[in-house]
Amino acid sequence: MKNTRKDRSGTSFHNDTFQATISELRQILGEPYSESNDGQDKVNFDWVMETEDGEVFTVYDWKEYRPLSEDETIEWHIGGRSSLVTMKASREINAALSKI
Repeated sequence: MKNTRKDRSGTSFHNDTFQATISELRQILGEPYSESNDGQDKVNFDWVMETEDGEVFTVYDWKEYRPLSEDETIEWHIGGRSSLVTMKASREINAALSKI
């Protein structure tokens, strides 16, 4: 799994979520693609990533509507072009989280 600048259009939510802190995500995903931690929009943090085999996916908080603490555990959504991609991304994310 790695950070990417590939086109993320066509990605959407397919019911894959996970629990983590922003600090943990910075460790395993790097810096977010976009960050606006003011709670004014549906998303405060957004990562654009690709799986080990090059499939694009996104990771984002959804409708928290408040500033988030770096060490607060929240639910994150995974977006992808199919449920197979988001399931694969979920496995890769959870494997990386288990190592920190």
